[in-house]
Amino acid sequence: MKILVTGGAGYIGRTVVSVLLDSGYIPVILDSLIKGPREFTEDQVFYCGDIGDSKILSRIFTEHPDIVAVMHFAALIDIEESTRIPSKYYTENLLKSQILLNSALSSGIKCFLFSSTAAVYRSSSPKDGLREDSPLEPLSAYAASKLMFERIVADICHEKKGFGVALRYFNPIGADPLMRSGPYNSDPSHLLGKLTKLPAGGTFTIYGNDYSTRDGTPMRDFIHVWDLAEAHVAALHFAMNSKEAGFEVINIGSGIGVTVQEFVDSFLGISKTPIKIAIGERRPGDSAGAFANTLRAKSLLNWSPRFTLDQGISDSLSWEKIWLAKRQRSDGVD
Repeated sequence: MKILVTGGAGYIGRTVVSVLLDSGYIPVILDSLIKGPREFTEDQVFYCGDIGDSKILSRIFTEHPDIVAVMHFAALIDIEESTRIPSKYYTENLLKSQILLNSALSSGIKCFLFSSTAAVYRSSSPKDGLREDSPLEPLSAYAASKLMFERIVADICHEKKGFGVALRYFNPIGADPLMRSGPYNSDPSHLLGKLTKLPAGGTFTIYGNDYSTRDGTPMRDFIHVWDLAEAHVAALHFAMNSKEAGFEVINIGSGIGVTVQEFVDSFLGISKTPIKIAIGERRPGDSAGAFANTLRAKSLLNWSPRFTLDQGISDSLSWEKIWLAKRQRSDGVD
């Protein structure tokens, strides 16, 4: 069976492509390559284009009438940028995504999986983690665009008798354990990416130490990207086996809360990189954070995370060396 993977040249999308391949599916990748590297599309069925381009969508669904589901990862994800340029995020993450959704369902595809985010939740730290029915309060255009599109998926799947799943996942780290793909952004906005890019003796800034957490720094839930990718395939099976039209929201996380300070300490212990730590002011759009309650994922998908925080950090560091070597070879550097 074929699965259309938008953003399939991205960090998470390409990892999901690998899990699909390992599970016997045939991924069809649609990616603009504005962010994702072309190397991630090699030896794959690939279309270079935009999710808002109805012509290329029509071409894909015409040339591959056996596509049975769409996994939608293509999006802008920089929270800080979205607070400065919200219009850009509502166009890319909301309006263009609706063109994709309508095109897919109008082509007879009944399963639509959407890459959402835990940033839609109100900042709180319940002892049992954030549940899917926890209060919502997106603090950025990025988070708001994701939450709005969840509602669109729910309504249009109901209208057109499809089945949609929004996977609200927390903070992915790590790389494909077989090192087929991993993070590639030369100027990452996420925590682990920034740490791995720091040179020895550099300074890492923790933004805010006055949150209501164990040590005052924000709390996060870090999930290994391979666990995340396996959850998408489990959600695919769940959606395809559903007998009726519908829509589900499912948290995907490790289920363990880790503060930024604790994460930095773990990174330093594994990498042995001598860096300095500074404390800065809170940034617009940031929250105290929380961790996922994953009981719904276990119940509906029969899925649970398998990898540890340390494994995620270690895999990221291993991939960083591999990716740097690839970049040097492609640039002609010995």
